Amino acid sequence: MEKESTKIHQILSMKGGLGDESYAKNSKPQRAILSSSVPVLAQAVLDFCDTKLPHCITIADLGCSSGPNTLFAVTRITSLIYERLFYQLSRRKKWAENGSYISGVPGSFYGRLFPSNSLHFVHSGTSLHWLSQIPPELNDKSNPLINKGKIYISKTSPAAAIAAYQNQFQKDFFSFLMARSKEVVPGGRMVFTLNARRIADPTADESCLIWDYLGQALQDLVLKGLMEEEKLDTYNVPYYEPYVEEIKTEIAKEGSFTLNCLEIIALPWDACNGGMKCDRATTAKNWVRVLRAINEPMVRSHFGAEVLDPFFQSLTEIIAADTKEVEHVSAVVYVTRKD
Repeated sequence: MEKESTKIHQILSMKGGLGDESYAKNSKPQRAILSSSVPVLAQAVLDFCDTKLPHCITIADLGCSSGPNTLFAVTRITSLIYERLFYQLSRRKKWAENGSYISGVPGSFYGRLFPSNSLHFVHSGTSLHWLSQIPPELNDKSNPLINKGKIYISKTSPAAAIAAYQNQFQKDFFSFLMARSKEVVPGGRMVFTLNARRIADPTADESCLIWDYLGQALQDLVLKGLMEEEKLDTYNVPYYEPYVEEIKTEIAKEGSFTLNCLEIIALPWDACNGGMKCDRATTAKNWVRVLRAINEPMVRSHFGAEVLDPFFQSLTEIIAADTKEVEHVSAVVYVTRKD
C-alpha cells in the first residue's frame, strides 16, 4: 500500500511546461472555480482580521499546481489583509518594512507539513478530490471483476467499487483535517474548494460523465487492438467527488473545526471555452485540452506514451458526438479551528 501511495505521488501531477497542451495553458475551469470562491475566501479573511492578529501571519496554500493560478489565492488573501489593516498606521509601516516571504514545502497534504500551531490561514483549491492512492480493493487481483472496463465510478460499477472510493475519500479527508488540526492555531481559518456532488447518487452524470468519456476512449483503443484489455481493467483513477453531506460528516467526525459555511459552485458545461460560445466540436476540443493537461501523466505512466495521441483523438470524437451537457460542481468550504 505504501509503494502504491508513493507511486501516486510521483505521477499525480498536471502536465508541465508552457506548451499548447500544458496545464498552464489549459486551466480556465480551475480559474473560474477559484474566482467563484472569492466571496467565501474574502469573508474568511475579514473574519480573521476581526480577531487579535499576530505580528506575523502564516498562510499556507495546499495543492496548487504550477501555472497562472498558482498565486491566485495567496495574492488575494494578502491583499485583503492589507486593505483591512490599511488605516492602522503602525501595522501598515511594519508591512512596508518587512513585506512577505514565500517558500515551498514538499510533501502530501494528507500528512503533516508544518510545525504545530504555526498556521493562521490555510487555503486549498481544486485539490482534495484527488485521493492519496487508488482504493486498494480495486487492485485486488483475486477479484478482477470489481470495476471491469471502468476507470472510475459509473452506472455499471458494483456496490463494492463505489464503497471502495467512498472509504478512501473518508480516510484521506479525515487525515487532511487531522493534520491541519495540529498545524492551525486556535481561531485560525481554512477555506478549501473541491469537486463535489449536490446529489447523493455517486453514479449520476453530473460527477461521472467526463470519466465515462475517458473510459470509452480507452475501450476504443482496446477494440482497435492498440491496447490490451488487461491494461484497461487495471487502470483506476485516484479521484472521488464527495456528496456535500459526506464533507460535513467528516468535519464533524474529526471534531477540530467549526463549519462556517459550505457553498456550491456550478460552472456551465462549456466552462472550458473561457466564457465564449462555441459549437459542440470546438467545445470538445477545448475540453480534451483541459483533460489532457490533467490526465496525461497518469495515462502515460500506465499505458505508455504511444497511446496518448490516439487516446485523446478518440476522446475528442466521443465528446463531440454526444449531446449531453452537465454542470461542473464544486463545494467551497470555510471552517474555523476550534479553541
